[in-house]
Amino acid sequence: MVKIGSVELGEFPLLLAPMEDVSDPPFRALCKENGADMMYTEFISSDGLIYNAKSSLQKLEVFDYERPIGIQYFGGQLDSMIRAASIVEAANPDVIDINFGCPVAKVACKMAGAGLLQDIPKMIALTAAVVKSTNKPVTVKTRLGWDEQTINIIEVAERLQDVGIQALTIHGRTRKQMYKGEANWEWIAKVKANPRMKIPIFGNGDIDSPEKALLYRQRYGVDGLMIGRAAIGYPWIFKEIKHFFATGELIAPPSVSDRVKAVQRHLQRSIEWKGEKLGILEMRQHYTNYFKGLPHIKPFRSQLVTLFDAAPLFELLKEIEAHYSEMELVE
Repeated sequence: MVKIGSVELGEFPLLLAPMEDVSDPPFRALCKENGADMMYTEFISSDGLIYNAKSSLQKLEVFDYERPIGIQYFGGQLDSMIRAASIVEAANPDVIDINFGCPVAKVACKMAGAGLLQDIPKMIALTAAVVKSTNKPVTVKTRLGWDEQTINIIEVAERLQDVGIQALTIHGRTRKQMYKGEANWEWIAKVKANPRMKIPIFGNGDIDSPEKALLYRQRYGVDGLMIGRAAIGYPWIFKEIKHFFATGELIAPPSVSDRVKAVQRHLQRSIEWKGEKLGILEMRQHYTNYFKGLPHIKPFRSQLVTLFDAAPLFELLKEIEAHYSEMELVE
């Protein structure tokens, strides 16, 4: 049984990664329905929490049906990280996660996220302070290092464990790589194999199929997998991986009807959570992934991203379902 503190996650948990503008409650609900064992919120700025930024505070909202769930936040200043930790704790997540992995310039260049891979003593001091300031289990997500010349994840993992984190997720790239190239899981395996390490080690990066999930589970010995980009527009990935682990067989991919129904639920929840205007606007980024691979989808997609009202959007989704169902019958 893999545990983060007292939080039980099963024998080999599949985690939904914290993704900006993606891992919100409407999307998390679909991932939970499809087998995600634990999920994380979008990452939240510690400064945004302290200064009561509406967008930051909204990201704190978690629901009982999502549990266990972690709230992830980031920052580069000791005082703000401690103050924000109390705000995060008050939202009552199961776990508080610190982001030391975000590579985007607006975060990393302010010495937050992956930027702290350039200052390991500061990273450790921030983490120790957060651990001491909360009763919740604290976890960390980070990368291998700043660049190929400074891969220091073995040392970082030991020091983070020493100051009290209770699980570590490692993305198998450096900050310099961003999301390019292939994730290097050999370093993740070295951390897991380190006899000093006692906490769960989760691997992240490039898990995009059941076959790869099983291969990486067996080859690298991690305690679980965190899945990010492969779940965008495809929450079924968790169910497919679990079925493959259990049976060695692939289940049929979602039908067009399955995809449309998922989009309908996602859209409805998005509207309910964010309001009609914003809920519709923020759904636009998801349509390409949900309908990826469908022939001649472009005209439909063009309409999906230009409609501003809920009723015609839901009517269009019904039309898409009917159109492709008729095509399947003809075939």
